[in-house]
Amino acid sequence: MKQKITLLGMLLLGCSVFAQTNPIITKWLQNTTGITGRHYVSGNSTPIVDAVLANVQSVNYNTTNVYVAATGIPAYITGPFQDGNPSLATAQNKIFKFPVTPTQNTGTQTATTGGNIGVFINGVALFDYRDGVAWSTSTNSLCGGPGFPPCAGGPGTTQAWNRDAIPAERAGFDCAKAHPAMGNYHHHQNPSAFNLDLNVLSTICATYPADGLYVINSSQHSPLLGFAYDGFPIYGAYAYANTNGTGAISRMKSSYQLRTNTTRTNGPAINQVVGTQTMFNGYFREDYEYVAHPGDATYLDANNGRICNTPEYPISLYPNGIYCYFTTVDANHNSAYPYVVGPNFYGNVVTTTVTTLPAGTTTFLANDSFNFNEDKIIIAPNPAKDFIAIQLQMAENNLKVELIDELGKVVKTSEILQGSTLSIIETDTVYNGLYFLRISNDKESKTFKVIIDK
Repeated sequence: MKQKITLLGMLLLGCSVFAQTNPIITKWLQNTTGITGRHYVSGNSTPIVDAVLANVQSVNYNTTNVYVAATGIPAYITGPFQDGNPSLATAQNKIFKFPVTPTQNTGTQTATTGGNIGVFINGVALFDYRDGVAWSTSTNSLCGGPGFPPCAGGPGTTQAWNRDAIPAERAGFDCAKAHPAMGNYHHHQNPSAFNLDLNVLSTICATYPADGLYVINSSQHSPLLGFAYDGFPIYGAYAYANTNGTGAISRMKSSYQLRTNTTRTNGPAINQVVGTQTMFNGYFREDYEYVAHPGDATYLDANNGRICNTPEYPISLYPNGIYCYFTTVDANHNSAYPYVVGPNFYGNVVTTTVTTLPAGTTTFLANDSFNFNEDKIIIAPNPAKDFIAIQLQMAENNLKVELIDELGKVVKTSEILQGSTLSIIETDTVYNGLYFLRISNDKESKTFKVIIDK
């Protein structure tokens, strides 16, 4: 009996240790502060506070699956969507069932589809490249989507030429590079704010600022951003140059490039104008081709990923590495096809949604602490002129930000809310001089020297 009890204890301990180290259980951004969603209405730069909880509401697991309950609403401000989209981000209230141990698909790989193909750590949906509009070879015109006739074969039918949502729908993305489809708010691409790209393609942030899920930092390994429907992790744009978790921080590059042809078989010519649409090279997903780059680990495979070690999957725990997808961007930090996952999944697609939790699951409680010694905080510019930007990879609880003068007086305050990455302190009413920027939670704080020189 004693031996059986000891064995049971060892099994339970092993399960507990597994849960504490498996990122698909531990890395979801659980709502521990009661923060709710917010949205902009066109013409009003003051966000409206919604009565819907943001981020992930609960995480439960057993030995085979993890169950993630989420509203699909982020902590960052959504909207407006200025392409005529009448929808708002609304609660989806899903329970996603992910495998705790994803597996490679060794057979015919599964193509990504329209709609959800993954979930970010804040519970927001990931879509693939497409927007539902395609080229009809039978009518020689666009079909599918609002304003176009249905495609032959019905909604969602894959055609020879499928429109790329990133350039086609840019006018309808909010500052965080996302929009809703019938209320289902989602990203097709790297979920950082437009105004933080090196080449800003949209000015929506100038009037309706939001911070997105993370801040691209070319000197740091990007954070784990979510999981695809095959259970494999999704990372930001930068990682270790070497797959074993060593080397310089490098941009992970897409191995897809635009074809050089000037015509499309059974499709419109390059730059052909149809109505108000110019069919430029890159208008359709099929305008891209895959080109392997053997010997350079910073180029990703045909699924937009690679097997590697990361901070969450260190070589000490994952000696063979794990397959990771990356949110690819170009040198200007503009989104690069295939953007996140695709056009096929690397692993076996087994993620589903359930309506109730199975019996016997364990609840994983979020750690709402903030380690000021480990979390990298960026203060820029310093010296500051018009503003001071405080950037984190992500705040897992609310943080207070205070600007303090040399006499110890707090002259400006701000917050970094749970699930956010950025806070801006305007310095227009502050005199030149030396100041201290204090970032704190209920338990501890860290202070930085800043100079204001206008």
